[in-house]
Amino acid sequence: MVRYRLLILTSTPIIITLLALIALTMYWTVMYTWQSALMNVRADLAVAHHSMELLQREQRMRLMALTESYDFQHTMRKHEGDLIDWVKQQTGHYDLDFVVIHPASELGAFSKENRQLLMAGKEQTFFQTLEAYQLATLNPDLPARAQIPLLNEKGIVSQGLISRSLIPIFNKQGQLQWIVDGGMLLNNSTSLVDRIRDLVYASDTLPAGSIGTVTLFMNDIRVSTNVPLDSKRLNGRAIGTRVSQDVNDAVLVRGEHWVDRAFVYDDWYVSAYEPLKNKDGEIIGMLYTGYLEWPMIKIYLTNIVELGFGIVAVLLLSGVIVYRGARDLFRPIEKMHQVVSAVQLGLDRRIGCMNLTDGHELQILGRQFDTMLDQLHQRNEAIKLASLELEDKVRDRTLSLHEKTHELEQHIKLLNQARTRLVSSEKLAALGELTAGIAHEINNPTAVILGNVELLQFELGDETERVREELDAIHEQIDRIRNITRSLLQYSRQGGVQDEVTWQHLNPLVEESLTLVRTGTKKMDVEIHAELNARCCVEVNRHQLLQVLVNLQMNGVHAMDDAGVLEVKTEDWLDNDGQAIGAKVIIADHGCGIPAENIQRIFDPFFTTRRSGTGLGLSVSQGIITGIGGEISVTSTQDEGATFTIFLPEKASSGSKLTLELESIC
Repeated sequence: MVRYRLLILTSTPIIITLLALIALTMYWTVMYTWQSALMNVRADLAVAHHSMELLQREQRMRLMALTESYDFQHTMRKHEGDLIDWVKQQTGHYDLDFVVIHPASELGAFSKENRQLLMAGKEQTFFQTLEAYQLATLNPDLPARAQIPLLNEKGIVSQGLISRSLIPIFNKQGQLQWIVDGGMLLNNSTSLVDRIRDLVYASDTLPAGSIGTVTLFMNDIRVSTNVPLDSKRLNGRAIGTRVSQDVNDAVLVRGEHWVDRAFVYDDWYVSAYEPLKNKDGEIIGMLYTGYLEWPMIKIYLTNIVELGFGIVAVLLLSGVIVYRGARDLFRPIEKMHQVVSAVQLGLDRRIGCMNLTDGHELQILGRQFDTMLDQLHQRNEAIKLASLELEDKVRDRTLSLHEKTHELEQHIKLLNQARTRLVSSEKLAALGELTAGIAHEINNPTAVILGNVELLQFELGDETERVREELDAIHEQIDRIRNITRSLLQYSRQGGVQDEVTWQHLNPLVEESLTLVRTGTKKMDVEIHAELNARCCVEVNRHQLLQVLVNLQMNGVHAMDDAGVLEVKTEDWLDNDGQAIGAKVIIADHGCGIPAENIQRIFDPFFTTRRSGTGLGLSVSQGIITGIGGEISVTSTQDEGATFTIFLPEKASSGSKLTLELESIC
């Protein structure tokens, strides 16, 4: 109805505008919210980083306080032999996990960079991973405290991630005398990560239901974390779990900072990672801060739903106002629409009076429309009469034209087939004369050679044994020449007995065709594999079948660009009951194959894709095979080769279909 269309037309701009505003609002909100979240977590990571630096500075200050204490100085001056044991006893007093002192003679146990800084009198604090035996040299309790069972895996991590400080001590002569070594074990150091978390995530700084987390990694393993094992129930700690593969590749492999969403053990977190490096600049772990992503998304979705309800309410209110305003305005138009619909259904209806003033535009339009309907009714009646007469005339003419067209198509088809056969016959006749002459010219010098060889054998007598191998080779080559010329003569003969359909063993015919093809492809890199297993005799025209076999084999050679393997097989043609009803020849090449769009056209006369081809070979071959009741099929895969299969019935069909059709035309 028009009123509904008007409602749609007026509501569409409002809807489009509101949708555009929603899209822009969502885009801006998402971008702002997400960028703000990434900025916050980046800032959180910076705070955690500085917190770690402060802890390391505090660790170094404790060691310096130890070295500056009266007891240390007194013991070093008065009881130097007891200094090493005394320093170890101070570990608990300075809130460190290990404190040892090394004599200057053990300087070689440290790295080159450590040695240089120590010799220069500089304190240093750095992260380091140590094996269990190395931890034991610092504090016998550390190996047990450093062990971390791998969750969801079989194994225990025995390495330890430590924060280590080295302070050099020189004697009065300015020579390095002692090295104070102390630090903290970061494995299972839950109080440390909790302390950093409390600094990074103060109360009421995260969305409701979210949690802030901090983690220290040794390589990709969480060695100290407050990430829970169950993010919903917030219980346990995910110590002994691994970081996701994406973060591993970015931070540990490429040395980048990761600030994005990441899957942290069992849930998605807005996360930030940075690599932890040792004194040599090698990445040995990571520092992580992040908080749950879902509470932030939940707040965002709640805002979107509230916005959506407001928009729907506005649309409903505007729709009601438009509908009520348009209802009275479009009643006359709706009446016109009802009349038009009735006329379309074949009913004789008119608009008539619409209870409007005489000068109203819609009233005038209704009268004009009624007048037009009256005129249209009269013209429709006249058109119906003329249409019936025209249909009768068209029906008669169409029937006659259809019969003539069908007859003409049959004649053209038969003439084309006849022309193809005539062209092929002329070509084969010329080839026959040429090959017969060549075979005759070859036989004459071959006979002379054979006669002279036999004369040499007679003259030499017993001396022939000295050249027996050479003479046998000459005789073998003369027999080979005779076989080739005999095949050429048989291939070239037409008419007489050669053109009759006779019983033939298939395998000798295939061998004869292979002899011709091998002779023609001597200079080519073509290898022919033959498997002749057919036992059933077939009724064929020897000359024509030889022509078909040679044509298909040479096509396969050309398809392989004169290089490759040509496979020729014969076997019995069996019916559904396993009974032999004939034989079949399979010729397969490994060439370029036949495109799918050409597979239906290759047997059409004059269709060829070779510049030097005539397009008659396959057409003539199909005509020969179908003339005796057989068939040729082809399968091909692009760039892999083509396979032609010739099915020859045991008993050839009597007569040629083309000859009978041509005789019926004449």
